[in-house]
Amino acid sequence: MIATFKKYILNFKQPGGTSRGVLHTKETYFLIIEKNKKTGIGECAVFKGLSVDDRPDYEDKLQWLCNNIQLDKDFLLGELLDFPSIQFGLEQALLSLDCNDKFILFPSNFTKGKDAIAINGLVWMGDKAFMQKQIKEKLASGFTTIKLKIGAIDFESELDLLKSIRNEFIANEIELRVDANGSFHPNNALEKLKRLSDFELHSIEQPIKVGQWQEMAYLCENTPLPIALDEELIGVFNKSDKEKLLQTIEPQFIILKPSLIGGFRGSDEWIDIAKNNKIDWWITSALESNIGLNAIAQYTYILENKMPQGLGTGSLFYNNIDSPLQVKNGALYYNDNKKGKWGISILNL
Repeated sequence: MIATFKKYILNFKQPGGTSRGVLHTKETYFLIIEKNKKTGIGECAVFKGLSVDDRPDYEDKLQWLCNNIQLDKDFLLGELLDFPSIQFGLEQALLSLDCNDKFILFPSNFTKGKDAIAINGLVWMGDKAFMQKQIKEKLASGFTTIKLKIGAIDFESELDLLKSIRNEFIANEIELRVDANGSFHPNNALEKLKRLSDFELHSIEQPIKVGQWQEMAYLCENTPLPIALDEELIGVFNKSDKEKLLQTIEPQFIILKPSLIGGFRGSDEWIDIAKNNKIDWWITSALESNIGLNAIAQYTYILENKMPQGLGTGSLFYNNIDSPLQVKNGALYYNDNKKGKWGISILNL
């Protein structure tokens, strides 16, 4: 068994605005494993400024993995505990290596093109006119769930955007989610949640910064609007710590990004703990290429969670890997007619 890795830079079609800054590019890595003339591929999608494994020794750890790929899978995953995106890339590559089709990791009606995954349409931060333009495009594309990034422009303008949607569509017609990326201050967060709740939102992601467990617990207990933890899960690896976090904060939802929380294994553990504490969840991508998005989508489908998922990020990059994944009428499809048409030649593999 031989393993190598390749760095790749994804370029945004248009800058993606978040409360942490504007994104123009996204760095990612592909792990390639070869054995008996078969090839497996996985994506190690480190997220600069957000991933706990955004470290100077990231490539060194990837090289260590390649040098030791013959070792036991469980041992390797254990040694990669502090590198969740590499854990996920290894899981994908090993599954890919063992499959008849390297890109069909979890065969299902989704990969056969017989069923789809409901997803939300993502509206990036920007000025009011830019965000209004995106909202109109998402509605015209058939999305019935829209997620807006908030916290970059003034709060009153954001409320006006939500009001403009609700003046045209009631909650039963369009589901609205917002993501504050920790931009609210604990002192005024509850008041902002109360004002947001006037627009019958589905939920708000990460209203305040991570690490403020007692403040977040207070918000979750008193909020008129369901709260979803997102960044709060990053860097929490031990099962006992995960249990303590959820039992302390008691959120209404958690959001799982496999690249940031240890792949399939890490996601499975969070889901089990959430179910035991009667907390709902959904899955989102974290700006992976179509290689990683493909793995996340197939995994998500077999979990049978019917809520709209956050998997509509494949069209953000102009140099993404061509794939059978297609977004249509607010859902993610796997075009079975294109299943053999992956554009991995762009990677010179």
